[in-house]
Amino acid sequence: MTTHRSGLERFNKALKETQGHHLVLGELIDFVTGETIPDTHDERYRQQLARLLVAHKGYFKNQIQPRFELRVAAENKQAILKIDFVVHLSERICMILKYGPGSLVTRHRPALAASRLVAPYQVPIAVVTNGEDADILEGATGKIISSGLESIPVQAELVQRAEKTDFDPISPKQAEMESRILYAFEVDGSCPCDDTICRL
Repeated sequence: MTTHRSGLERFNKALKETQGHHLVLGELIDFVTGETIPDTHDERYRQQLARLLVAHKGYFKNQIQPRFELRVAAENKQAILKIDFVVHLSERICMILKYGPGSLVTRHRPALAASRLVAPYQVPIAVVTNGEDADILEGATGKIISSGLESIPVQAELVQRAEKTDFDPISPKQAEMESRILYAFEVDGSCPCDDTICRL
């Protein structure tokens, strides 16, 4: 009887852990912040990206902000989304990285929208990645400037690009449009059980 009950308890615990958007495998220590966070398959990819940025791309941990919270709205609907990584140089956001499994092409437009909302100016670089591949987009034009995880800009390259960037301000009208686009892609188009989105 005891064995049956303990087995049932383990099953119920596992069921509860999988009722969110992702299977929770336990806990892990965030590479950038040192926080204890849920261990999921997607989070493992994010942690690999964080290590790539530090170990191979030359960024310091204090230049990387994971899980950047961004409020978006569409008419009377609002939500808070998390941008996987925001990279700061000289107190300006110069690059964002958005992770998501599957196709990269479908993530281009929402990533560009995010690059126009995380700051009051156009962020120079937006990276979309599924953890295996990546497209590097020029924020102002939306053009793919390179592809592959290896082509994510190193710190020196991003510094050079930032020095040549005007950081044009985003008008309130454009910000409203980009917010609607991001809401449509990331909130309206999301799974109802996605616990990385906070609907307000």
